[in-house]
Amino acid sequence: MTGFLFELSFLLAAPVWLLMILAPGWGPTARIAGSPLTVVPVLLVYLALAVPVFPELWTAVSSPDLGTFRDLTALPGGAGAVWAQVIAWDLLIGQWMYREGRRLELSALVMGPLLILTVLLSPFGLLVFLVLRAARSRRALAVP
Repeated sequence: MTGFLFELSFLLAAPVWLLMILAPGWGPTARIAGSPLTVVPVLLVYLALAVPVFPELWTAVSSPDLGTFRDLTALPGGAGAVWAQVIAWDLLIGQWMYREGRRLELSALVMGPLLILTVLLSPFGLLVFLVLRAARSRRALAVP
C-alpha cells in the first residue's frame, strides 16, 4: 500500500503540471493553476502515509537532526510522507511560477522548460525563475 501511495502522490499532481507546461494559454489552466486546492489530494496521501509514522515524524521535526531524519526516511511510510510533502510544495511553487510567468508575460517556450526543471529539481527551477523574474522586473522598471 505504501508503494501505491508513494506513486499516487505524483500521479495526482501530474495533470496540473501537464496543463501548465503543455497548455499554458488554455483558459481552464489559469483557473486550475490559480487554486491552492490542487494540492489537497496530495496532502490526503501525505496524511495517509504520515499518520502511521507520526511518532517518528514528530521526533524528526521537533528535534531535527540528521539521525532522526534518517530514521524517519528509513521507514517506507516516512519516506513516502516526505515524498508526498515535497510533491505538494513543489506543485504550489510551480503554480506560483506559472502565475508569475503569465503576469510577466514570459514566453511559454521559456516557462515550459523551466517548469519541467522545477517538477524534477524544484530548488534549481525556482532559483532560475527568481533570477529571471528579477531581471524581467528590473527591465520593466527601466522602461519609461
